Amino acid sequence: MQYYCAPMEGLTGAVFRRVHHQYFPGIDRYVTPFVAPTQNHCFTPRELRELLPEDHRDIPVVPQLLTKSATDFLWAAGELAQMGYQEVNLNLGCPSGTVVAKGKGAGLLAHPEELNRMLEEIFSVAPLRISLKTRLGLRTAAEFPTLLEIYNRYPISELILHPRVREDFYRGEVHMSSVKYACQMGKAPLCYNGDLTTPGQCTALARDFPGVGAIMLGRGLLADPALCTKLQGGEEADRETLRAFHNALYEGYCAAFGSRHSAMQRMKEFWSYLIVRFEGGEKAMKRLRKAAHHQEFERLAQDVLCHLPRKKEADSPGNGDV
Repeated sequence: MQYYCAPMEGLTGAVFRRVHHQYFPGIDRYVTPFVAPTQNHCFTPRELRELLPEDHRDIPVVPQLLTKSATDFLWAAGELAQMGYQEVNLNLGCPSGTVVAKGKGAGLLAHPEELNRMLEEIFSVAPLRISLKTRLGLRTAAEFPTLLEIYNRYPISELILHPRVREDFYRGEVHMSSVKYACQMGKAPLCYNGDLTTPGQCTALARDFPGVGAIMLGRGLLADPALCTKLQGGEEADRETLRAFHNALYEGYCAAFGSRHSAMQRMKEFWSYLIVRFEGGEKAMKRLRKAAHHQEFERLAQDVLCHLPRKKEADSPGNGDV
């Protein structure tokens, strides 16, 4: 089984990837938060900072693109191929209202014929491998067989399946019957994404769905940065390792943003996931959120990392993947 880090906007960017790979090696692929190419056909400085290969030496990174234009996709894919990337991922799963309203992400799933024309054009001249990250449909899982039949027409390098529809966002039960259907009827290698937060859950999925060759971890990996390490036979991160990882991530954001206040705001997002691993986390998280100055945030974060008891794995609430 392979393990991937999910693309989470603002959370699993270049700084996170470098620091996580340093402290918890073993992720087979880090999929970047999406880049949305435009008709200008020019990456922004911010996008380049996320994509430059020299910032990802020895880190397995796959860029993700969000677009409904084959022309824009092929331009970006060509640029990425020149940078040395060998694979690009097409986002067909983002449920954001602004994204869907533009017919991108999960919004494209509502128009199978348009989706098919786009895939036909990009696969006819694609300069590198293309994987897809998809949901089951826009409103109902009954849409998925039609979508899978379209996907089966093309040499997709991998199908990353989040077994919910757009209307579900990240709530409710995942549709495991659709995962079984994808294992039976899909032609591309299959990666599962959704609601796996413990080694036991991942092991059970691998046992019950032998057709799944990879698991994508998102929120579960942020809550437990050592999750993949444990899946590969390693140990739970001790308090000092977790503290060193946290501090390196914080300092990485300080350097990237040139502002400890901005880094604090980004770390508050990260803490909203990590805190579920600690006893009394809700009260601690309220204090972290209210911290107005970086010195206060630093003191509160270190207090949690050094002193707050950690929950046993079975007691840690699962809050789903993206």
